[in-house]
Amino acid sequence: MTAYTILNPATEQPVTTVPGTSAAETDAAIARAEVAQRSWRAVAPGDRASLLRAFAAKVDAHGEELAQLEVANSGHPVGAARWEAGQIRDVIQYYAAAPERLTGRQIPVAGGVDVTFAEPLGVVGLIVPWNFPMPILSWGMAPALAAGNAVIAKPAEMTPLTAIRIGELALEAGLPEGVLQVLPGKGSVVGQRLVDHPAVRKIVFTGSTEVGQQIMAGCAKHVKRLTLELGGKSANIVFADSDLEQAAATAPYAVFDNAGQDCCARSRILVQAAVLDRFMELLEPAVKDVKVGDPALAQTEMGPLISAGHRASVARYVPDNAPVAFRGSAPDGPGYWFPPTVLAPVGFDAPAYTDEVFGPVVTVTPFEDEAEAIRIANDTPYGLSGSIWTGNVGRAIRVARAVEAGNLSVNSHSSVRYWTPFGGFKQSGLGRELGPDALDAFTETKNVFISTQA
Repeated sequence: MTAYTILNPATEQPVTTVPGTSAAETDAAIARAEVAQRSWRAVAPGDRASLLRAFAAKVDAHGEELAQLEVANSGHPVGAARWEAGQIRDVIQYYAAAPERLTGRQIPVAGGVDVTFAEPLGVVGLIVPWNFPMPILSWGMAPALAAGNAVIAKPAEMTPLTAIRIGELALEAGLPEGVLQVLPGKGSVVGQRLVDHPAVRKIVFTGSTEVGQQIMAGCAKHVKRLTLELGGKSANIVFADSDLEQAAATAPYAVFDNAGQDCCARSRILVQAAVLDRFMELLEPAVKDVKVGDPALAQTEMGPLISAGHRASVARYVPDNAPVAFRGSAPDGPGYWFPPTVLAPVGFDAPAYTDEVFGPVVTVTPFEDEAEAIRIANDTPYGLSGSIWTGNVGRAIRVARAVEAGNLSVNSHSSVRYWTPFGGFKQSGLGRELGPDALDAFTETKNVFISTQA
């Protein structure tokens, strides 16, 4: 595949060109990974941990460089990009403790000793999305490496720059050649080869549910291990007994963060009917206060969409006759800008209500009571995240248990902490990432019985 051009989504100007990886080059990388993994799994646990700590330190030393790359490549506001660079450091550091804690069990049996071992899978393929290139790369990369696997990462075609640099930093930190490889290029070429190649033992994919279904079907041919983090259409449920001022002030950032290009976006706001009018009065100035603009400026809170094509896709959900309650602002001129937009009232069959828009568009829907709030929240094929706003502890627990989603927060919008598990219900995904148990997804349990009767 020939080189292709990376554009800055805030200016539409070229940033650099990147060589695409061919299917043959992907096969060669897989072969290198197979060889490297056999040596990597044999590295003493303490030494593997030390190398991962050195990798984290190298990322930390280059945090500002990585952040500026993300600003230029993805249009992320610089404050967010710096946080993302810090998270990849923290995730690597967190899993650097894992090699020395990758323990099995001794299970009582008759006539001998029975023990279990957590064995690495082999070569792991990561297919990384364009919306959060750094954090999501680290979520699969760090535990996979800690468990003794070799990793081949395919960044999204539009946003490969930070992944490429992170691969270089791994080598500079002392990780052996072939243990972590980054292959930019098309998903239909590189990603498909990772799915199809029998030597790749696991795929970690984050992206749309439609593509995830295709990858799942491809992995089935080899009974290949798989982790999927897919779409979302999450609910932000606001009860009348909540702190309405706080709920309204924070609601825009629960959906407009990263210009709404977030599978955890709370893109359906459900408000108890008795306080709907007051909530909308509070929400309007909060939406209009979202600072949309040049992602290189420290005060910017929301940048552009990733591409012209994606902007057109988002715009289709807000046609001229859309029930726009109010809008924020967005810059004129070059860049793939779209203003924060609130739609109300909307029907339950409106595409903006049912589909994952993946842009800065949110709907507001009233409900009467707790039972109806739960019914509406669960009336979606997705189940990734959500928020519950209430002053009643019992209600918070009841609703949190009843909402079909993998990640919920009460009186906040927090979804992802690297030391707690993350993943979705229903068509939002398969498996869990992050947290103390993530290594289970990158190891096989081997049971060994040793007879004491001989």
